[in-house]
Amino acid sequence: MAERIEDELFEQIDARADRVVVEGERTLTFHQLGRWAAGIAAALEEAGVEPGDRVAVWTGKSSAEVASLYGAWMAGAIAVPIHDVLKRAQVAHVLDHCAARAVLTTGRVAHQLDDALREGRAVLDPSALPERAPRRRELPGGDEPAALLYTSGSTGRPKGILVSHGNLRAGARIVTGYLGLREDDRILSVLPFSFDYGLNQLLGAVHLGATLVLARSSLPARICRHLEEDEITVLAGVPPLWARLMGRGSPLAERPPKTLRLMTNSGGAFPVALLERYQALLPDTDICLMYGLTEAFRSTYLPPHELRFRPTSMGRAIPETQLMVLGPDGAEVGPDEEGELVHAGPTVSLGYWNDIEATRARYRPHPTEPGKNAVFSGDRVRRDADGYFYFVGRADQQMKCSGVRVSPDEVEELVFASNLVEEVAVTGEPDDVVGTRPVAHVVLAGDPEKALAELDSWCRREMPSYMQPRLVIRDALPRTASGKLDKKGLAA
Repeated sequence: MAERIEDELFEQIDARADRVVVEGERTLTFHQLGRWAAGIAAALEEAGVEPGDRVAVWTGKSSAEVASLYGAWMAGAIAVPIHDVLKRAQVAHVLDHCAARAVLTTGRVAHQLDDALREGRAVLDPSALPERAPRRRELPGGDEPAALLYTSGSTGRPKGILVSHGNLRAGARIVTGYLGLREDDRILSVLPFSFDYGLNQLLGAVHLGATLVLARSSLPARICRHLEEDEITVLAGVPPLWARLMGRGSPLAERPPKTLRLMTNSGGAFPVALLERYQALLPDTDICLMYGLTEAFRSTYLPPHELRFRPTSMGRAIPETQLMVLGPDGAEVGPDEEGELVHAGPTVSLGYWNDIEATRARYRPHPTEPGKNAVFSGDRVRRDADGYFYFVGRADQQMKCSGVRVSPDEVEELVFASNLVEEVAVTGEPDDVVGTRPVAHVVLAGDPEKALAELDSWCRREMPSYMQPRLVIRDALPRTASGKLDKKGLAA
């Protein structure tokens, strides 16, 4: 029988029983997690859930969410984690689109399930279910689906990406390996489990037998408290989180954590100016930059020792993975030539749920190895002679300003380097004269009137005329459910 993702929990139950999840003052051991998940699995089976059915998990970041995910897998179901910040219309789309047979929900989000959302579905409170002795079932694994991860979708309807048991196990094995994570690590979980980056933290902790500390709030003061009181050694985040942690009102600079040995970033470029501030504040903390897309989970990583030499690089291919840079003719381009990033390997997911057309467009036959699939990312990159990748931009995000192609990421980098903003996101707006004009949505640092004038001068001084953005001052920038900046929402 092919391996399943919950097999790793069974292995930890047999091997150790001392730790897995910390939620406030509560510690959940592997043994306790196994019994709780087994009780949830039994309740799902009694409610009529069969192998292959979809089970939505909508609890908010909690030990109940961890137990619910493993309970769904023990029942042979496909787990569908839902971020608790989503509103009714978004949740309704997910439940209807995946035809969820059951919903595991509790606490503050459970009351949002009205009669229409409950109709035809079993709704269970995982915190109220009796424990059972965990038992292994003979269920298919490997390439069989394990989870549906819905992309945040800033416009239109989110797509469900179908991820296999093999994908999840490969992701946990590969990432914990190249990051050098250990069983004595204490990993702070800030990102939602509905985000593949966040889910991998859980699966990696179980894979190693490490401790996962759940952070239900992303407020800088709360995170800093976790870092100190829970003696955190590993912290993963996305660029907006790093900006807030180093921004006004954050105690990080005053109380830098003593135990933090590793920070990882994905979900967008880490601005070099901000990166340098972290390196100065935390000289003994390694920083690993990563790039990935949910369709293939993770593609590249930049080893911390390369950061000083290649701070703008996405890194090199993760282990067990083949990355190609293809030109318009479908052939690989040479060093430092631009092309589309194409990913092949064990983390390539199964495709989009109930969307054959979109799946065929993104998941295509491997260019050189018949019988294998690859993910065509839509991201334009270049690879240097040493095998390190550099992000150029999305094929559909580059702007043509006064006849010159401009990357929003480049404008963002220059604006952030001014040290006058806490956050920035660049979009484009139509212009009758120049074609497209960059628009920089910024959260200013310091006195708004003074900072705005200085920022305008900085842009005029540091950027060519075609790149200079119109400045839009905002109190905060909108984010998607996974914590990324919602650029499409800004543009709309």
